[in-house]
Amino acid sequence: MIPNVIATADPDFAAAALAELQKVGGQISQELAPGIWAVQLPGDFFALAEQWRQNPPIFVRHICPVQTILSLTDGVAEVVETAVTTFTHLLEPDWPFSVQTRVLGDLAIKPFDINKPLSQKLADASGAPLDVREPFQILSVVLASDSAYLGLSLAVNNLSDWAGGVRRFAREKEQISRAEFKLLEALEVFGIELPPRGRALDLGAAPGGWTRVLRQKEQYVTAVDPAWLHASLQKDKAVRHLRLTAEEYLADYPDTYDVIVNDMRLDARDSARLMGEYGRYLYPHGLALITLKLPEKRYDSALDHALNILRQHFTIAGARQLFHNRSEVTVYLKPVSK
Repeated sequence: MIPNVIATADPDFAAAALAELQKVGGQISQELAPGIWAVQLPGDFFALAEQWRQNPPIFVRHICPVQTILSLTDGVAEVVETAVTTFTHLLEPDWPFSVQTRVLGDLAIKPFDINKPLSQKLADASGAPLDVREPFQILSVVLASDSAYLGLSLAVNNLSDWAGGVRRFAREKEQISRAEFKLLEALEVFGIELPPRGRALDLGAAPGGWTRVLRQKEQYVTAVDPAWLHASLQKDKAVRHLRLTAEEYLADYPDTYDVIVNDMRLDARDSARLMGEYGRYLYPHGLALITLKLPEKRYDSALDHALNILRQHFTIAGARQLFHNRSEVTVYLKPVSK
């Protein structure tokens, strides 16, 4: 089978990602690496891309088209020259582009060996501006075994702007925990704009990574956790720390909020039930984010159960297994329209 798409997911959730691909008629041509597959779709890549742009899958993080397959036996220079010949006329000259190269397995080639010469030659030949941070069009190059798989698409077609869905954030000096990356990625992936000077509730806040991100976004934060917050947050007058459990605060008639976030280490179903109870304290225009911690076995049934619980209280606006998630899925919630 000749593949026309490469799909990527967390290897720990490979079975769930493969089920999503099979649901749209995808057949696996080859597993290129753990969690990365060359797939043959029954139809056009761009039809699936539009379908998934409107209703993204949970576990497949990234897709890119396969329009040309080249042999690596002729060397990197030949791959670059053939790619320039093949794709220059397909690039829109007024739209910024980038080349995203992934090297799988034990190949001696580095992504830089392809990215630098190919990007420069394409920019010179097409006149399109190179922009690796915010590209509008992307030439994806995946090197595996003795083959190079190439395809050109718009960034919005690929589920993620980042090659393989690998979103990196720079570590800041003031960073409290790596959990901050989860919230930053969720805000970006779901396209969330927090309300100006909103009132935010952070459940299970300690040591305060998500609270710090919310403060960066100019939110006034109520942080609920019996444990102490990081010292930098204890001095922040826009942070109210309640040394209570989320259950204790719930019994104490909570305030109403624009934003509620929950990254608590609870079973997915228990966390969903607790979040459902807090739904009544979310303004009609508000939003919520929750990470659902999944068990190693039967995670599919646990996730389905937790999502069904959440649907009783919220509209699910998005659910994704993000790059910075571990054994969990992040869910974006909105109040049910009345």
